[in-house]
Parts: sequence; structure tokens; C-alpha cells
Amino acid sequence: MPNLEEAKELLSHVFGFGAFRLGQEEIIKSILNGENVLAIMPTGSGKSICYQIPALATKNLTVVVSPLLALMRDQVFALRLNGVPAAALNSTNSEDEKVEIYRQLSTGSLRLLYISPERLMRPSVLKDLRCFGVARFAIDEAHCISQWGHNFRPDYSRLTELVEHFPRAQLVAFTATADGITRQDITESLFRGNVCTFVSGFDRPNLEISIAPRTGTIRQINSLLKQHEGHSGIIYTPSRKDAERTAEKLSSGVRTVLPYHAGMSSADREWHQDRFITESGVIMAATIAFGMGIDKPDVRFVIHTDIPSSIESYYQEIGRAGRDGLPADTLMLYGMYGIRMRREMIDKSDRSDEGKRVEHQRFNSLLAVCESPLCRRQVLLNYFGESCKPCGNCDRCIAPIATFDGKIIAQKALSAAVRTGQRFGINHLIDILMGESTDKVVQFGHNKLPTFGVGSDVRKSVWFSYMRQLLAAEVFQLDMGNYGALKLSQKGRSVLKGAESVELHGEAVASTIGKKRKSTSLPDDADPELFLRLKELRLEIAKASRIPAYIVFNDRSLHDMAVQKPSTLEQLSTCHGVGRSKLTRYGLRFLDEINRTVANTEIKPKD
Repeated sequence: MPNLEEAKELLSHVFGFGAFRLGQEEIIKSILNGENVLAIMPTGSGKSICYQIPALATKNLTVVVSPLLALMRDQVFALRLNGVPAAALNSTNSEDEKVEIYRQLSTGSLRLLYISPERLMRPSVLKDLRCFGVARFAIDEAHCISQWGHNFRPDYSRLTELVEHFPRAQLVAFTATADGITRQDITESLFRGNVCTFVSGFDRPNLEISIAPRTGTIRQINSLLKQHEGHSGIIYTPSRKDAERTAEKLSSGVRTVLPYHAGMSSADREWHQDRFITESGVIMAATIAFGMGIDKPDVRFVIHTDIPSSIESYYQEIGRAGRDGLPADTLMLYGMYGIRMRREMIDKSDRSDEGKRVEHQRFNSLLAVCESPLCRRQVLLNYFGESCKPCGNCDRCIAPIATFDGKIIAQKALSAAVRTGQRFGINHLIDILMGESTDKVVQFGHNKLPTFGVGSDVRKSVWFSYMRQLLAAEVFQLDMGNYGALKLSQKGRSVLKGAESVELHGEAVASTIGKKRKSTSLPDDADPELFLRLKELRLEIAKASRIPAYIVFNDRSLHDMAVQKPSTLEQLSTCHGVGRSKLTRYGLRFLDEINRTVANTEIKPKD
């Protein structure tokens, strides 16, 4: 049986990495020992290596269940460049490609076969694979299996049948986000309780987290985009129409913003996705139909134009930024309309009553993150059962806000709700508190209530902030059966009676959106001209091979070359991500460029 030393040699010689990342070694050891594994690892932490190394070390077939054709294609390209026998079985295969894949399967020369869950569970494919001695199945995006997962997919749920079709095959599953109820469901349904679970941590310290009330979506987004000219990023929108509109408003002569949503033709979606993956500086304005399985390491920002459905969804989506470990920005905008729409979507879904209750709880947790005065990272990690000190890399840490005893404010709002029969929404209640005699207020005689105008000393924008905080603190509840009317919770009744208090905060005075980020620049000891030349060479090679540039070498590899300035193949092999196969394929071309650029730099006259 292969051991960890052999695994480390493969890591170095094949993939060009000097050491395992946090959590990888323990997971690989467990897989090499033949154990079933469920691994929860942050996006960008190197999940793929955890099943690719065992496939090479044990010299047998691993079937990788992957959700997207684009991801399969890119991973197979990358593996083949590293000299790994890999293939993808999907609808894009020609007949000749299918014949070659089945030939490699029959001879036992293939190590990794990528396939979608839909194709894998076809009776004919299951029958064929039983003939080829599958050693293990590696399931990516495993949260899709669970009915409690934030992105449940019925086709994924059928993977629970694998244990019946392949009783001797090892099962390993990976996901970046799965709370306790989702992990338990995967453990019982997929593994039948027989699994070693690894939670490597959810923190992504390179991501700066900012969350702000929506006051002008395009203006707020532009503030951030100005700091990321020429960078790739993702802007998530709540609807198809919003994706189209956002792409149109943000596109310019120097900025490419493409829409992506399920209402587009498959050809247009594929074309836009290919441009995003292969070109530099392309921004995608998309619904959540985009992103799962996207393995682009240099995404420098992720923006949400409205509140997502849960912390799991939010954390997975922002995790698509900064997968290369370099600093990246995230920004979520939110408002009352989006909150109400999310509630309605949950209530109108076809989930069971228990399922709706769980989804409301998850959404409440995300709303609490939005309105909490504490460090964003502390609150997020606490949801996943982890703790950390104030991070210094979120808007709350960079521009702290003070809290105060908000009992009187809350009582005024609660009283307005009670005196109007708990039948009206936030806008109407704020009009009453502000003392505004709107047609609706006068129509119902609410301008004669004792609470009319008791909050006129507070700006309307601040009242909206207070109301959101009271919802997040579960002092109020939204009655979605009554068009989003505010009702008192048990806690709200207690606050109204003076038996309980509630902490509130005012509007954040300072904003961190769009601040300059020196940390995204090259390392201090890197040669900037050499790095630029290497990027140009990489792009030239990528275009000729019709593959994404980062598959040739990622930015971290080029950083390393620009620092070390290797002059021999042996020295180049010590740079990050330069394995034997890539050294043979690209080594001389990169060495020539390094030596030429260094020589030209040395003979330039000094000022």
C-alpha cells in the first residue's frame, strides 16, 4: 500500500508543489488507507489534489463526479499537461474520443475519469464501469446530495445508490460549505454511516469582507470596480433581468461585463463562460446559475447586488474569489425588498414545512451577519462552529461602529405595529413613526395614533437600518402570508414590556468599499518587467493550445519565477507548480524568456 512519502514525491514531481496545504495530508492518508472520506474544505484549499494523488499512488481508476462540462474539460487539460492519464466522458466527446477512452479503461491505463452525475447513473454507464475495476468515486460539490444542502440537485441524490452498484469501491466526497444538518444527511445517505469526516476550516483570510445597505447599486459597484481595472470578477444578481441590466450598465470601452443566466441559449452561456475563463479582465454579471465548479484562480472580486439565500450560499459564492491565495474583495449589498423576496421564495417553494423552517432559520442567520456590529469573519465562522479573533480584514474591523441600548427605539417601533394590528409593512410603520401623513396613513386614520411622529427625530434611512436590525435580532417577524407585515415575536413582546433589551447600532459612518489595495501587487523582490514578459509568453502558449492561461502556469508560479530568476532547468523545477511534465513541455521557452529579460535589464543604462 502506498504511503505518504510516495504521495509527497508525486506532489513534487507531478504537480510541482513543495508541500501539502493545510488538511490535505490527513485526508490523503485516510484515502490511501482505504477509508471512506467526507472532507469539508474551503474553496481554493486544494480539494482536487486529495483524490488525484491517491489515484496516481494506487495506480487504479478513480471516477470523479463533477457538475460542469467546463470544469471537467479544464481539469483534464491541467492533468494531461502534468502527465496524468485523465479523460472526461460527456456529451461533447466525438466517437473517436469515446473509443479511445474505453480503450484506456479496458487496458487499465486511465487514472481519472470525469463524469457528470446524470451520465454516471445511466444503467448502460453503470454496467460498463463495473467491467473496469473502479477503485473509488470522488464526488465534488457533495452538498448537492443532501436535501438540506443549499444547492440540492435531484441528480446528485441518486449517487447514494453507488454503494449498491459498487459495494467494494471507496467513496470520497468533498464540499466547501456544509453545515451540521447537511453533513449528517450526507453521512447517512451516501456513506450509510461508514465515513471519516474532515473539517479543514472555513476561513479564507485573503478575502476582505464588506456588507452594506443598498443605496445605489451601480454607484456602489463602480466604487469597487475602480480598484480592479483589468481584473476578473463575478457580480451575482437575484434575477435574469438584473444580470442583463447590470452587464449593460457596467460595460464600457475598457471594461467587459458579460451576462450569464439560465434564460440564455446554451451556446451563448458557453461562449460567455469560455471568455471569462480564458481571457483576462472579464467580469461576469450572473445569477447563481453561474459559478459551481469554476476553477479560475485569479478572480479578484465577488459582488452580490442583493442578499443571497443563506450563509452557505454566500460563503461558497464569495469563495470563488482569490483561489490563488492572493488578496481579493467581496461586497454584498442588501435591502428590505430583497429580504422580503427571499422570504416569499422560501414560503412558495415545494419544500416540506420542516424544510421551510430550516431555510428561514438559515436566512435569519445571514440577515444577522448583515446587521451585526461585530467582525464579519467572527460571525460567519461562528455559524460553522469555528472561532477567530477580530480579523482586521472586514468592513467592521476597518471602520468599527458603536452600539447602544435600543430598547426605547424598539418599543416605539413595536408599539406602532401593535396599534396598527400587526397588518402593515416596514414602509408604512416608518411613515407613522416619522409623522408623515401619506395617503395610506390618513386613509387608515393612523395619523391620529399616539405613536404618530414619535420617531421624527430619526432620519428615515436610519429607521430602515433599525428595522432591519430588529428583524435580524428576531424582535420582529415578517408575516409573508400578509404581504410582509411586521408581527411581534415572543422576544418582541418581552422588549415591548420592558423585560428585555436589544442592542442596536446607527449607520456606518465610514465605508471601506473601493479602498486601495497595495497587497495585490507583486512580491517586493519580484522583477515586474520579467513578470509581465512571462504573462505574455503564457498567454501566447495558452492561445495556441486553446486552453486557459492559468492551466499553463498560474500567477503564483510566475511570481516565483520573477523572484528566483532561474537560469537552468534544474533551478526552474524548484519554482511553484513546475512539475516534470510541464518542465519538459515549457521549460526551455520560459528559461529563454527569463534569461533574455534579465540580460536586457542588466545592460540597460542606469539613471
